[in-house]
Amino acid sequence: MIRVLLADDQPLLRMGFRMVLEAHEGLEVVGEAANGAEAVSAVAELSPDVIVMDVRMPALDGIEATRRIVGDRPDTRVLILTTFDVDEYAVEGLKAGASGFLLKDVPPAELVAAIHTVAEGDAVVAPAVTRRLLDRFIRGDGDEPPDLARLEVLTGREREVLGLIGLGHTNQEIAGELVLSEATVKSHVSRILGKLELRDRVQAVILAYETRLVRPS
Repeated sequence: MIRVLLADDQPLLRMGFRMVLEAHEGLEVVGEAANGAEAVSAVAELSPDVIVMDVRMPALDGIEATRRIVGDRPDTRVLILTTFDVDEYAVEGLKAGASGFLLKDVPPAELVAAIHTVAEGDAVVAPAVTRRLLDRFIRGDGDEPPDLARLEVLTGREREVLGLIGLGHTNQEIAGELVLSEATVKSHVSRILGKLELRDRVQAVILAYETRLVRPS
């Protein structure tokens, strides 16, 4: 059973999300929060597996709430769900530790699938969307030099795999590009995430751009 916390400042939306989620086996809404501060407190009390988090809320916004929750409880997954298709929200949310970013008009079945996906430790931001966001906001051409030391723990092959992850390639595509089995690629991805202490592939994409292993097109 996946335990879900709903964090949104609109009661009717929380009610609607609750009805959608509780209609599916395997999902349990364990609590609600009307702002980010309540969400942080509720996580400490209820220990949900996934938080469906709004961005613009009073008292504490969803981005900062995500940062605090993930900092305190790294195993808790946050799925940002917002009305606003604003790239800055997506990038800042993902950098804060969220495992996904969706709009509130997402079909119910996709929302349910996304919750299952992030609960399993993966991300729900499509590669094309990730590239669009990172191309615009993580340029890697600012005044701050990239932190290349983080990549020193990787082997040459793992750097190649990370670079292809950064380009949005799937495991199957990486296997074809490097002439490896998909199982071998999965092993490389798992080791990369572990060595770099990353939560999921989205975090790996962000790091690939920040270290300039991949440059925006």
